[in-house]
Amino acid sequence: MAKLTVSDLALEGKKVLMRVDFNVPIKDGVIGNDNRIQAALPTINYVIEHGGKAVLFSHLGRIKKEDDKKSLSMRPVAERLSNLLNKPVTFVPVTEGKQLEDAINKMNNGEVLVVENTRFEDVKDGEYVKRESGNDPELGKYWASLGDVFINDAFGTAHRSHASNVGIASNMGQTAAGFLMEKEIKFIGGAVSNPEHPFVAILGGAKVSDKIGVIDNLLSKADKVIIGGGMTYTFYAAKGMKIGNSLVEEDKIDLAKQIMDKAGDKLVLPVDSIVAEKFSNDVPSKTVEGDIPDGYMALDIGPKSVQDFEAVLKDAKLVVWNGPMGVFEMSNYAEGTLEIGKFLGDLSNATTIVGGGDSTAAVQQLGVSDKLTHISTGGGASLEYLEGKTLPGIAAISEK
Repeated sequence: MAKLTVSDLALEGKKVLMRVDFNVPIKDGVIGNDNRIQAALPTINYVIEHGGKAVLFSHLGRIKKEDDKKSLSMRPVAERLSNLLNKPVTFVPVTEGKQLEDAINKMNNGEVLVVENTRFEDVKDGEYVKRESGNDPELGKYWASLGDVFINDAFGTAHRSHASNVGIASNMGQTAAGFLMEKEIKFIGGAVSNPEHPFVAILGGAKVSDKIGVIDNLLSKADKVIIGGGMTYTFYAAKGMKIGNSLVEEDKIDLAKQIMDKAGDKLVLPVDSIVAEKFSNDVPSKTVEGDIPDGYMALDIGPKSVQDFEAVLKDAKLVVWNGPMGVFEMSNYAEGTLEIGKFLGDLSNATTIVGGGDSTAAVQQLGVSDKLTHISTGGGASLEYLEGKTLPGIAAISEK
């Protein structure tokens, strides 16, 4: 069944509680990247344009001790949001109590208020009590009492059962998805429940252990699963190939064998690698095919692998990409990731979905973001969704 969305709700005059994902990089009160704030703007604008009073909840970083609160206030986020909306945004520096209640009750239609970091509730009187991240039932009930309807637009936390998403939702008559959440359900949820074919998944990153569930689930859905990144060399080891000093998970070699036996020709591995003697951008590198020589480590896929992968991708109708092809943060080993990103940007007849920090950074660096169908805002959440898991934040949203 389809989920209720913000556009299904009457919002005029309502106190609209919204869980957003404003967990942005912040240092000395300065926001490094405001993509997540920008991603929430369509839903916030819709609420205020339809006469709702937008009350925004988000966490920021991890709060494990009282001292963490000093550098992780939502105040700079509220200020940036005010700039982006081009209107005043009220910031309330507490997460419960009379100050918050009075501020919400004084709101006029079309106004916006940001509540202090929800994870401030994780530390009380110096104790790490995890009221927010442990989904304390009383906290969820209290926050729900502050509003009339609840909109969850924070896909980035959908795989976590917190007081500010599942807790509020379970105490509300109506919970709807925001536009960002709706897109994630449509594209990532659709990729695993009802994919178009040919469907190609590209999975990169360092460790097989991080992606076991995803590989397993997608092998039953996709026509091809392309493997890149450091986890390649655990598969190489499983094939009995030499891997030199490349990254390997010894305890996952048998599992890699099982995956290859099950996958047959569905699994596509790199045929060449860019290798170096040290994990460094400042040492000479070379391209090798097949086995990795002793004393060398593989740090990116090679040009033949890029060609092979592009040959698999060119006829795809659906592509899901999660994780880099190499050590993307070093310029000498970013080529594989960037080439795949460039190719996807030119793939005009396919639905292209990208998730994960490095693959997202690659398409942004290339300037092809607007050529792709969907860029997921959730790292861990998109991975668990691709595994076919039920995400508590999505499960708690009302059905239409």
